Amino acid sequence: MAAEVGQAAPDFTLFDHDKQPTKLSDTKGKNVVLAFFPGAFTGVCTTEMCTFRDRFDAFNTMNAQVFGISVDAIFSQKAFSDANSLNFPLLSDYKREVGSAYGVSRPNFAGMDGYTASERAVFVIDKEGVIRFKWVGENPGVEPDYDEVQKQVDQLGK
Repeated sequence: MAAEVGQAAPDFTLFDHDKQPTKLSDTKGKNVVLAFFPGAFTGVCTTEMCTFRDRFDAFNTMNAQVFGISVDAIFSQKAFSDANSLNFPLLSDYKREVGSAYGVSRPNFAGMDGYTASERAVFVIDKEGVIRFKWVGENPGVEPDYDEVQKQVDQLGK
């Protein structure tokens, strides 16, 4: 079952690229942007994460925490973060549980039988932990409308 707008965001604890556990419910009191992406070091994913990096100050001003989430190992995410000077945590959904909880897991990704990755998707969660915006790409090559994501966060207030 997919997570939907108006529902409480499914809570989770994942390790970030610095091997620190990150629990979503610990961010209550802040707006949150969850940006699911298929894989580190791929073209569109790099562009997406770098775009969120470049908008970090705007999200920070809106009292919003950005997280990138993929099925990559934390070691790959660390190298990806360092290579692209990312200024927000990347979370490893290596067990593929969070993507499933949010309804954004894609089995047989890129035609690879048995390989499951995250869809490209963005969820905006308010300070109370409720999903206020959801976008799921029609295919992995489609990027989110970054202006719309920023607008949705801005509407939540600080």
